[in-house]
Amino acid sequence: MKYTFKMLAMLALSFSFTTGFAQETPKEEDFFKINKVRIPEGPILEVGGLVTLPNGDLGISTRRGEVYIVENPTSKNPYFRKFASGLHEILGLAYKDGALYCAQRGELTKLIDKNQDGKADVYETIYAWPLSGHYHEYSFGPKIAKDGSFFVTGNVAFGDEEWWRGESRVPMRGWTMNITEDGKMQPWATGQRSPAGPNVIDGQLYYTDNQGDWFGSGAIWQVNKGDFLGHPAGLRWTGRADSPVKLTTEYFNSKIDERRTRNAEGRAIKPENRVNENFKMLWEMKKDFPELRLPSVWLPYGILGISTSEPVKIPQGAFGPFEGQILVGDQGMSIISRVFFETVNGVEQGASFMFRSGFRSGVLRMAWGTDNSLFVGETNRGWGSAGDANEGLERLVYTNKVPFEMKAVRAMPDGFEIEFTKPVDLKSAEDLASYDVESYLYKYHPVYGSPPINKEKLKIKGVKVSADGLRARLIVDNLRQYYIHTITIDGVRSQENFYSLVHPIAYYTLNSIPNGEKLSMSDVSTKNSANAPVANAAPGKGTGKKPVAGAKTTAAAPKAVEGGAKAAAPTYAQVKGLLTTYTCTACHNPTKRQIGPAFADVAKRKYTAEKILSLIHNPQPQNWPGYATEMPPMPQVTKEDGIKIANWINSLNK
Repeated sequence: MKYTFKMLAMLALSFSFTTGFAQETPKEEDFFKINKVRIPEGPILEVGGLVTLPNGDLGISTRRGEVYIVENPTSKNPYFRKFASGLHEILGLAYKDGALYCAQRGELTKLIDKNQDGKADVYETIYAWPLSGHYHEYSFGPKIAKDGSFFVTGNVAFGDEEWWRGESRVPMRGWTMNITEDGKMQPWATGQRSPAGPNVIDGQLYYTDNQGDWFGSGAIWQVNKGDFLGHPAGLRWTGRADSPVKLTTEYFNSKIDERRTRNAEGRAIKPENRVNENFKMLWEMKKDFPELRLPSVWLPYGILGISTSEPVKIPQGAFGPFEGQILVGDQGMSIISRVFFETVNGVEQGASFMFRSGFRSGVLRMAWGTDNSLFVGETNRGWGSAGDANEGLERLVYTNKVPFEMKAVRAMPDGFEIEFTKPVDLKSAEDLASYDVESYLYKYHPVYGSPPINKEKLKIKGVKVSADGLRARLIVDNLRQYYIHTITIDGVRSQENFYSLVHPIAYYTLNSIPNGEKLSMSDVSTKNSANAPVANAAPGKGTGKKPVAGAKTTAAAPKAVEGGAKAAAPTYAQVKGLLTTYTCTACHNPTKRQIGPAFADVAKRKYTAEKILSLIHNPQPQNWPGYATEMPPMPQVTKEDGIKIANWINSLNK
């Protein structure tokens, strides 16, 4: 009886231990809450600009040409006061010396409340720039430089016949302008396509751009005077006496093909992605274009955004372990990603991570409240976005609970060091099967976007975990300079509660490989549970795959008999993983229009599965007028996977 009681007690203890380990990993919302800001009836907040005023009030500019001041913005009942109206698509707002400054479509404007009645009574033009009238000539900013001057960025237009090609039809389209208070303009840098995200961080100008022609993905760049960022449209104006960029259109075209080809009827032919071509990559052009500035950090397309917007620095005391890092909004996917910067051999680089999804509309602007919450300004009119609303203002609030995350990833001479926010479980962290690393990059070509190219899985040879459990250093073979290195850490668990990482993937842009001491193989763990033999396997042979706890052995599914009944279309559950892997869900929803058409709307076209596959590989955006964002070529989708996705899409029309 005593023996039986003891056994029951041990079983109970074992059960409680097991269930403790089986606790579900917390989600984003457990650490960062999205709160909707209460808006009175009337204002339509297609937010174009946000700025926190010295007294804690919030300034908002809208795409509809209005400016509001929000008093007590962090309270349950904020008060909205219209400050200015009648302006033209204000896509940025700044405060300086008692006045607000905004970038209208064609000018930098100063707004002054001279009689102190709470409304602007002086609208002063600081500097005006030309417009061609093309709808895409947005202007972004201003952002205030260290010397008190202003930075404004200008979007390119697009062609008439060549509707796919970015053009600089009038001066300073595709440029950053530096403008002084007394109205003097100095061209600053060019090579920008859709520079919706300028910001000055610690005195340094940064900007983000979207995927499009010449840009394989979104990214964040430093911008210094005289830089060329990669898009050739703005080179049209480098012959000006005041241009700090000397690279010419003619020289650019002598080094890389713009693919301005025509058919037998003399009509322009849209450049399409070419499989198995001799392509160029952006970094390879640095030898021909010394002015070329490479991205500090790539934000992989369809994963960390499709229309990257404003970067902001997390201030001291805000957002727990991520203080001092950078947050980047994305208008299309309605998300915020996180960026960790480091400087290696004098070159800026670093890692990007998913941070928070689930905003109600496209994230365009962000501003910090006096309580260290983050105001998020949203819009999607004409651009499309994930979420259920066309506009809005929300507030991201930290719950003061520390998530189990990768805090930082740093490059090492022989691999990477991952820093965690909480100590890791030693057994899982010393298992090489817990990690996966691959590298890839994008083409530099005039096609809209690029598939990931030169993808390669990298061998992990060893791991060393620090005594405090907060760092794991990986030895990785074949690091590739300039490439994105995707570091997946699915197997590492926290020491406390055995949680998985909230976001287990980092994307490290390796612009420079550090010098220094490499780890000795005698100092690292080389244990790899993926190589452990599996029960019932042939003696001495393993599967090479990590065994999954609780998995049952099943016989292989029988192959369809030739000439037999037609196989049923796959279910959503059967294709969900493919839709995520190939980033389809970044732009498409099964039933709702987002950045791209709903899958159900594609099904109504009654394309064959083979036709859908061909359109995945080389999209024809002219078939879908009314969508602002083109679909990039995706030849990386295999025929088997593409047909499976296509059959599921077509099943939605039944």
